[in-house]
Amino acid sequence: MKFMVDRDVLADAVGWVARTLPTRPPSPVLSGVRVKAGLEDGGKITLASFDYEVSAKVEVAADVEEPGEILVSGRLLAEIAKLLPARPVAVQLEGPKAVVTCGQSTFTLLTMPLDDYPSLPGLPAAVGAVQAGEFAAAVGQVAVAATRDETLPLLTGVRIEIEGENLTLLATDRYRLAIKELTWKPASPDASRIALVRGKTLSEVAKSFGHTEEVQVSLSVPGVADIIGFAAAGRETTSLLIDGDYPLVRKLLPESFDISAVMAVPELIEAVRRVSLVADRNTSVQIGFEQGEAVLNAGAGDDAQASEVLEAEVSAPISVAFNPQYLLEGLSVLGTSHVRLSMNSSTKPVLFEGQVDGQVRPDYRYLLVPIRFTV
Repeated sequence: MKFMVDRDVLADAVGWVARTLPTRPPSPVLSGVRVKAGLEDGGKITLASFDYEVSAKVEVAADVEEPGEILVSGRLLAEIAKLLPARPVAVQLEGPKAVVTCGQSTFTLLTMPLDDYPSLPGLPAAVGAVQAGEFAAAVGQVAVAATRDETLPLLTGVRIEIEGENLTLLATDRYRLAIKELTWKPASPDASRIALVRGKTLSEVAKSFGHTEEVQVSLSVPGVADIIGFAAAGRETTSLLIDGDYPLVRKLLPESFDISAVMAVPELIEAVRRVSLVADRNTSVQIGFEQGEAVLNAGAGDDAQASEVLEAEVSAPISVAFNPQYLLEGLSVLGTSHVRLSMNSSTKPVLFEGQVDGQVRPDYRYLLVPIRFTV
């Protein structure tokens, strides 16, 4: 095998593929990136990785002199490619080693046995396409509510619901719920599918495709395989779906609310950040709503304390307390100038919705359970 490729092209491609490599692979070969050089389409190289759960593959144009295939350490190749000088990179196989040359720099990498590497899964049938930037933003709004606790595997996922032209993403960690609705282009007008994808994986996929125009979404046939796939701009990635019955989280949304408050998002975020400096993981940020203002407090007793007053449009007095991290994460992904908080009592879930020019945007909802506090 022997080929030459632009340094920036190689660095971008291997960096994208290597992002999915496991930190502690159960087998050494799973830390590798498979590099295949072919003469088809005027010459190209294909880089791929797979850890039995997530796969990634990218094709880029290259000047291929001798076709072939190797398996080398993915993270090492990514680091090398990133730091090489801005000149063409030559890669060739010499016995059991791959030699990478760029200008006056030469690296020799030991190859791993290809026979021990698993075959990559193919993309399932396409079920639709979504605008990449909009999809990335939607995943970012919802994935914050997925738990990081691996002992609750179902709740580490983001549930994807497809009903015709409507695509809904939702996630919960039992303390909050995020729901995002958007339109997309289904492959069939009567499409109806459900998939549960690891939130971390979906976030990485959405970010990596964010610079493209459109992302094709693929889903395996139920009962045959449990794989979801995404493809755009010569890149493909697949992931195993999470198996299990997701909780009926929509019933957590109250049918109506008695009290509302509207505040400017940037000012509220900055105020929460300031007062939460004195709040540890066991304390909360309290917000007391009065007519025309909201008073934020944190800390109590002999410990450090903080207080700040902000303008607010309030329908009735109420006080609620929140986990400051959950509060900030929800506010930070709203994407609007103002937020509307809808409440029923100090102990019932509070609904956060973005508001623009006095109008609530119903496509995104963030429901947060308050923390009980004593006055």
